[in-house]
Amino acid sequence: MSYKIDLHTHSVASPDGGLNLKQYKQMLKSGGLDFIAITDHNTTDFALKARNLLGEQIIIGQEISTLQGEVIGLFLSSTIKPGQTLQKTIKDITQQNGLVYIPHPFEQIRSGVSQKDLSTIVPMIDIIETYNGRAYFNNKTKQAIVFAQTNNLVTASSSDAHGKQGWGKTYTIINKKPTKNNLTQCLKNSNYSTKKVGVGILYPKINKTKKLLGLVNV
Repeated sequence: MSYKIDLHTHSVASPDGGLNLKQYKQMLKSGGLDFIAITDHNTTDFALKARNLLGEQIIIGQEISTLQGEVIGLFLSSTIKPGQTLQKTIKDITQQNGLVYIPHPFEQIRSGVSQKDLSTIVPMIDIIETYNGRAYFNNKTKQAIVFAQTNNLVTASSSDAHGKQGWGKTYTIINKKPTKNNLTQCLKNSNYSTKKVGVGILYPKINKTKKLLGLVNV
């Protein structure tokens, strides 16, 4: 048995996100994905709601802005305060018994954590994202793979989807249902779908514009 998991997506609760509850439900029902982490910017509100309504197939996450770049907490129970140091943010994630996931590392244009800063927290990293569905113009995939191999870190492929056009293409395949206790072990023997999302890379800007015009219900 295999499971398709996407550990990095953004709902309408993100300032630049556009995925709604109906779309998450449809994706899971269709089998396009089996488990989805909702990792909105600086909030877990939508993820908590979706988990209550859709069940264990939703992983509660948060993409947290730190002073050194963005980091994701997975399997959280509540929102973590943004704007802190990287080390303090990681401490808050671990206090919730969550997993530390590094999204789009080294991509400064998207607030990725630099190699210098990542090197100071290697023992605290649970998962590093080596394939990101929206990584087109500042693609650091090769650098991320080398960093992961050098530091013996487990890796993931995720969509970073901000709209329905952006997901179901870039994901990780594991052989057990993911939990916070087994996910890192499962990722050691995972496979990847690494298709790019095409026009999905534009959706953060499109979503921001729609929200400014009142065209998206949050």
